[in-house]
Amino acid sequence: AMFNAVTQDYAAVADFSIVYVQEAHATDGWSIKRNHNVRYHQSLEERKAAADILIEIGKPNCPVLLDNFKDEANWTYGVANERLYIVLDGQIVYKGDKGPRGYNLQQVIDWLDAFKAKNSRKID
Repeated sequence: AMFNAVTQDYAAVADFSIVYVQEAHATDGWSIKRNHNVRYHQSLEERKAAADILIEIGKPNCPVLLDNFKDEANWTYGVANERLYIVLDGQIVYKGDKGPRGYNLQQVIDWLDAFKAKNSRKID
């Protein structure tokens, strides 16, 4: 809910997306209570089906992208856990800690506020 609020509040400042990678809490792996029935993905189609569950439940108001089946985004950016990034002109300018404990949306808000203040003439 808070992520959706940030994507809405800062739509004029940034483009947002979610990259869905391998399932962290698959029912046939390290599952947790009250998890959805999502197994380790055996195909890209299964990964898409799992992402569809995320879309249905979370109703994100930004694009949801799929990591390829080689898990290149996961391996490149270390996002097996939830992780927040800000990319500006092709460069990583903010790299959050690994979630769930390191997931800090307030740090993203602070960065975006500072960016907006510095670039207010360009954004408006």
